Parts: sequence; structure tokens; C-alpha cells
Amino acid sequence: MTPEPNSTTTPERILRRLDWQVIRRLDGLLQGDYRTLFYGDGLDFADLREYQLADDIRHIDWNVTARMNELYVRQYVADREITAWFLLDLSPSMAFGPAARPKETVLVDLVTTLARLLTRNGNRVGAILYNNRIERIIPPGSSRNQVLRLTRELLRQRPSPGKTTTDLSMLLNAGLNTFHRRSLVFVVSDFMSEVGWLRPLSLLQHRHELVGIRLWDPREVELPDAGMIVVEDAETGEQLLVDTSNAAFRRRFYAAAERHEATLKADLQRAGVDLYAISTEEDLVSAIVRMAALRKKRRA
Repeated sequence: MTPEPNSTTTPERILRRLDWQVIRRLDGLLQGDYRTLFYGDGLDFADLREYQLADDIRHIDWNVTARMNELYVRQYVADREITAWFLLDLSPSMAFGPAARPKETVLVDLVTTLARLLTRNGNRVGAILYNNRIERIIPPGSSRNQVLRLTRELLRQRPSPGKTTTDLSMLLNAGLNTFHRRSLVFVVSDFMSEVGWLRPLSLLQHRHELVGIRLWDPREVELPDAGMIVVEDAETGEQLLVDTSNAAFRRRFYAAAERHEATLKADLQRAGVDLYAISTEEDLVSAIVRMAALRKKRRA
């Protein structure tokens, strides 16, 4: 559960820390060029032209192609000022990770950083917060105060949703029903969810400029040898005593995590969605620079 803000975790202090420790470093490393991070081929339709070998087949206009009997692709241009939305998974599993830096803490820092980078150039940012139900919709705004408002909402104490499991389709469908104009959409989650979220994610990818970010912790993949411990399902509260010194148990745990990872990658590949993974142990600046480089490479 996210703690109440205190003297060291107020939105102002968090934003000031990120301005000095993250955003200044990003400005130096990316030299202010955030297009590779925020934009794909653009957000607004501009023109049509004949298909070329290196073009993304997702941009083929099949109606025009059928009429002209030649392949045609849509070209896009990026708005000077865009609207960005954050679809944020704040379900109980996001509390997992080191005490000083669980997944939800990484989410706060990441979202505050991206919102700050966007709004300082006049872009508008909004968010939908999900905690096994749609908790809040924050309308888009473009000021520094909007960043502080978003950070404040993320720090707010939220009640336990009870013994329910995460259903990301609820969050994604809320986005589909809310975003009426093509937007830049960040989906930030650990993607631990009931099935059924793939189709709405694919629809978001088709209608918007989608950036999927998966937060994870290494201990979710490989258990340490720590003897007898009590593990708790963050979603349902169910507890189980396990012997982590048992090598066979640790191998089964690792194999199960590997199967989950393989299934997730296969599902995303079918949906045509790129997902960028950020670990609780990774430096945020390095993670964002790596994400920008991967997005640039995939569009090259």
C-alpha cells in the first residue's frame, strides 16, 4: 500500500529531486531530443504515398490500396502540442520489491519524470488510476502544477481492494472509452493480470501512439536461498510457508516464471505491441535512455 506523503515524500520534494538527479542527466544524454522516446512516426495523419520496402506494414491504407491497385501507406506528422495519457496499474502486486524501492515507487518516479518532460514543452498530460477498479481519472493539463497533482494522487493512501485479482482489461477499456482523439498513451504495469487484456491493448496500439512499460523485480523471477519464509499473494492476501533452501522448489519457481515470461512475450508479439521492461534495481536514467534507443532502432 502506498504510504501517505510526509516531509520527505511530498510532490514538491519528489519533483525537485527528479529535476536534479534524472531530468538534468537526461537532457545531457539525449541532448533535449525526446522525439525518439515520445513519438513514433507521428500522431496526426498528413498524406499518402506509395509503399516502400522499409515501410511499416501497419501503416498501409488498404482502402486506397484496393482502389489504386498499388500499396499505399499513411504518413503522419507529430503535433507541436500533444495530449499524453498515463494508464497506471496501482494494484497490490505493484507494492512488491525492496522496501526502499518497490515497483510502485519506480512508477511514481517514472511517471513524474515523463510528465515533467512533456509539460515543460507545452504538452498536456492526464491519467487513469486503477487499483482493481477505476480509482480516478485526472483530466489533461499542461502546467507544472499538473505534474504535482498527478504525483500527489499517486502518493495518496489507498484502501486495500480486498481479495480480488487484477483485471487490466478494465484499465485498458477505460482508456479506449476516454481517449477520443489520437493521443500518446503510456501503459505502466507489471502485467500480472487475469486474461482478457490483450484485445483492448491491441486496440489501443491501433488507435494511439502506445508505449507499454512493464515494471518488475528480480525476486519475482528467482527466489533467494533464505530458508523457511512466508510468502503472501499480494492480490488475494493468501499466505503460504515455503522452504526456499530446497533447490528443487527454487527450480520449479524459476521455471514457472520463465513460462509466464514466454507467454507474455508471445501474447504481445501477436498484438504487435512493444513492451519496455524496467527493473526495481535499474537506474531510471539508464532505463529511459535505453528505452529511447530501442524505440529509435525499431523505427529505423
